Order: sequence, then structure tokens, then C-alpha cells
Amino acid sequence: MPYPKKLLNADETIALDLHPHWWSFAEPAAALIGAMILAIVVKFVWNPGGSVEKGFSWLLLLAILVSVIWFVVRYLKWATTNFVITSDRVVVREGVLAKSGIEIPLERINNVNFRQSIFERLIGAGDLLIESGGEDGSQHFTDVRKPEQVQKLIYATMEKNVQRLYGNQNSGTDVATQLEKLEAMMERGTISRAEFDAQKAKLLGPT
Repeated sequence: MPYPKKLLNADETIALDLHPHWWSFAEPAAALIGAMILAIVVKFVWNPGGSVEKGFSWLLLLAILVSVIWFVVRYLKWATTNFVITSDRVVVREGVLAKSGIEIPLERINNVNFRQSIFERLIGAGDLLIESGGEDGSQHFTDVRKPEQVQKLIYATMEKNVQRLYGNQNSGTDVATQLEKLEAMMERGTISRAEFDAQKAKLLGPT
């Protein structure tokens, strides 16, 4: 499920929209495969017969059912989780029915680090740590696809955002657009009133 375009600000564009890496399915998939292998071993290799086989069969059937439910729940979480980089911010949104999200404006990001184990490098997964000037300080995201490339894209998008915000302050239309975006961010609680006033003063310049 892609990130809803109705949640974008005016003139905001999406640079990247990712679901978590497929490795997030590893645990429920391993449980399901393991339960099915045990069922085959009990039925065709061990074959104890009688009440013992019947008891194991019911236990393994329950294990398979629980594993299937776990896999379906994990899939729904995967399908409804978006890691998004836009021209204005980094957004993580998740939830099947109830929704929750994290929003980090690009201009408040101080540093982006990634971490990969040897195995994660082989499969193209890893973690991202985004340090920002917000109240939360830093955010840790797991099972990110190709985190090194995502890190580079965040930095590149940050540079474009700075150029767009401050590179053409003499353009009245551009300033008006940026003020609208800043005002929308303030209304959402992304930035404070003081931060809005400071950014507004930079855009308008000396009077």
C-alpha cells in the first residue's frame, strides 16, 4: 500500500516510499516451516501410532495454525508500514486499523547513520538512526532496505530542500509557498511557534 498522497503538503513530492525488508518475515516463516517439518516427521518417519500420534498431530496442527496467523499478522503490518522520504520530511507511518507515525522535517535532521551486520549486507537490509533537533532526539528504524542508499538519498534531499527554502529568497512566489509549508508544519505540531517565526524571518530577510 503506497503512502497516501492526500497527506502530502502543497507542492510536496515523494522521493522514496519503502515497505520494510522481506527479512521481517523471517521469524513467522521459520516457525511455520518448522511446524510443517515436524508434522511430516511425526506422521511419516516416527509414526508412533495410536493416541500418541493423535496427540502430537493435534499439537502440531495447532502450531501450524498459530504460525499461519502470525505470518498473516506480520504481512498486514508489513503492507501498512511505509518509510517515506519526501521533499520536506522523513515519515514513517504504520498500523492496520489504528495508525501511528513519526515525522522528521528535513531541516531538523542533524545526522543519519546506518548499521548492517555481515548477513544484512548480503541480503540488503539494515538499520537507520536519524538524529534530529526535535524533542525525541533520535529515531531508530529497523529492517530498512539498502540503508546506505537511503542515507545518501536523505542527505541529497536535505540539500535540495535547503536550496528550495533559502536559495531564492528574492522570489515572492517562492517565499509565499515556503511560508505556507512552514505554517502547515506548525499547525501539525512539527515545529514550534518560535521556530516558525525564526524561519519566517530568514525567508523574509531584513525589512
